[in-house]
Amino acid sequence: MALDQETLNQLLETVRRYVDERLIPLEEEVARNDAIPDEVSAEMRELGLYGLSIPEEYGGLGLTLEEECLTMFELGRTSPVFRSLIGTNVGIGSQGIVIDGTEEQKQRYLPELASGELVGSFCLTEPDAGSDAVSVRTSAKRDGNGYVLNGTKRFITNSIKAGVLTVMARTDPDNKGSGGVSSFLVDAKSDGITVGPPYQKMGQQGSHVADIFFEDVKVPADAIIGGVEGQGFKTAMKVLERGRVHLSSVCVGLSERLILEAVSYASERKQFGEPIAGFQLIQAMLADSRTESYAARCMTLDAARKYDAGEKVPMEAACCKYYASEMVGRVADRAVQIHGGAGYVSDYPVERFYRDVRLFRIYEGTSQIQQLVIAKNMLRQYAATQ
Repeated sequence: MALDQETLNQLLETVRRYVDERLIPLEEEVARNDAIPDEVSAEMRELGLYGLSIPEEYGGLGLTLEEECLTMFELGRTSPVFRSLIGTNVGIGSQGIVIDGTEEQKQRYLPELASGELVGSFCLTEPDAGSDAVSVRTSAKRDGNGYVLNGTKRFITNSIKAGVLTVMARTDPDNKGSGGVSSFLVDAKSDGITVGPPYQKMGQQGSHVADIFFEDVKVPADAIIGGVEGQGFKTAMKVLERGRVHLSSVCVGLSERLILEAVSYASERKQFGEPIAGFQLIQAMLADSRTESYAARCMTLDAARKYDAGEKVPMEAACCKYYASEMVGRVADRAVQIHGGAGYVSDYPVERFYRDVRLFRIYEGTSQIQQLVIAKNMLRQYAATQ
């Protein structure tokens, strides 16, 4: 159920103030230390940000996807690592349970995920299964009344802090396709689980990703999301469909921050006796950035509204993720160009954002995967009309 307009406006204003007054001043410190202060996590819990997408009956705010996107437009205006802090609980770490979980699973996990007491991680990617997600090799073999998991998951966000893992594993070794994959809810402290050291990344310092190793990890039969084998890949695709719209809104928010930085610098920096904002080629870069950012905002809200109306939006979600992630990369590039030499050094935030935004074109489905999803849906829709 959507919030009334006054309540929604209050939420957005609260997040806007928190970003401006608290998070933006912390950006440089977080990047330098590669760590978000613990008090920030506590503040976000107090604001209810961990439970944005979790239904109210389980302790969350129960936002519609459109409301979630409007919130991410605001939170996206600062370093993306702050969004990443809550992102798995809002998206891929909780939505498998929300969408396909049993009532018992929802009662057990969602209240703590909504409060931020429990951090969730999504374990799909493997050393040999990234874009080719169907090629999951992590195995889940029947063992009495439960299963035994073995395998490796790679580049798992928030894995170091996670308390519950959504793990895609192959329950039917004879079925090499998606029907052989099931989705498990696994206690991150289970015997046999080892988390590797965090990767040193190009950008987004403060958000940590690491590999997770499963060696003879025993899980009960009721750990399967929904209680049904062979539905894991379908669950993952539902989660990613929603998550792609969410990520698109983050890209929009960050593009708007980059545009503000570019306009501010262009208005102050003088060359040839006048601000460079007066030069037409600078204005062209600013105009292109605003136009593309606006287009991505409209696409994202349109897809979110369709999703909220109960429509299936795999193609629209892929369009949003593809366009918005590529868009914010172009906007970041122009922002650096407008800053000139100053944009290449760390004195200005555009240098850091230039590195940060590169990831958006890769995770939760690369741009090339989005192109394939879009084209396949187009062809399927055409065939259905013939």
